[in-house]
Parts: sequence; C-alpha cells; structure tokens
Amino acid sequence: MILVTESKPKKKKGYELLDDEAFDLKIIYTWISARKNNLFCVVCKDAKAFLKQVKKSVMLIEAAGGLVKNEMGEYLFIYRNGKWDLPKGKIEKDEKVKDAAVREVEEECGVKVSGLGKKICKTYHVYLNRGVLVLKKTHWFDMECAGKFLLKPQIEEGITDVRWFKKEHVEPIIANTFPSIMDVLVEDGIVKED
Repeated sequence: MILVTESKPKKKKGYELLDDEAFDLKIIYTWISARKNNLFCVVCKDAKAFLKQVKKSVMLIEAAGGLVKNEMGEYLFIYRNGKWDLPKGKIEKDEKVKDAAVREVEEECGVKVSGLGKKICKTYHVYLNRGVLVLKKTHWFDMECAGKFLLKPQIEEGITDVRWFKKEHVEPIIANTFPSIMDVLVEDGIVKED
C-alpha cells in the first residue's frame, strides 16, 4: 500500500518513505512488489496534484462496486483469486458510475440490489495486466439487498465463492483481503482502524 499524504502519517511505524520528487510508478512498482514491507508513504505538498501526475503516467481504469447489506444485517463478500473482496467492475463507455456499481454487484453475485445509498469512498490499486501497469480507481457505494437470493459467483470473472458475513464475523475477511478493501470497510464503519 502506498499512502499519499500532505503530512506524515500518525502511525509512522512500518511505513517506508518514498521520495515524491523521483517517484515514477512504472519503475517503483517492481521494486515495491519485491519488498517484504507492504507499507509505503509519499509525503508531498499537494496530494491531489501528485495523484493527478501519477494517473497521467499509467493506464487508468475506472470501476465501481458496492458494500451490500441484506435485511439481516449481513454484508456481501466475494472470493476471487485467493482473497476476499467486494464486488466491483469496470465502468462501461457512457455508463453512469452508480449504474455500473449496481450492475457489477448483480452480475458478480447473482443478487438484486434493492437500494443504492451514499458513496462511501474512492480507492486506488495498481496491478499488471499483460505486462502493462494499470491504476484502477474504484468508486464504492453502500447498497441494500432485500429478499432471498441463491448467491451465484460469476466464475468467468475468477469469483469462486459469494457469502454473507455478519459484522461481528468479518475476521476471515480482515485476515485475507486487500488494503483497498480494508479502506472501504474502515470508511463505512464495518471495522475499526488500528
């Protein structure tokens, strides 16, 4: 995880400082991927401007997804590529962000979204796609699901399991998910920040 901030993080322990002047995501990605430490920090004067520069330097893909809650107070998670995740996917050309979020949740999980709530946050993560570095910006929304559905993982998207978890039982998620998903869960109050 790379934290981009205008002030040093309160919890500096564990963060390796990266130079904002020499930062090149294409170069640093390989270096970071080979490190045991997974916490990095870039302290810069203007975080928005810095992020804007990073976006220009790599391929940007916009996606949308949801944190879905059912009538019993359970939250919907998917299991993809060996990690617990939240349903999300690419926004199609001329598609509204909210519509994409609902469509992706319904396609990936086999549920029907009955209510779209507030926007939770945006997250960014980086990955290689056929040797090309991609920055994925994901818009996250609160969603509701009413009724009973036979959960159906979208296998062709690498999803092998879809499950409901009570807030009190998200330990397996916390133990095996991505930093960006943890950001969504913390922002929405599902888990407390350390």
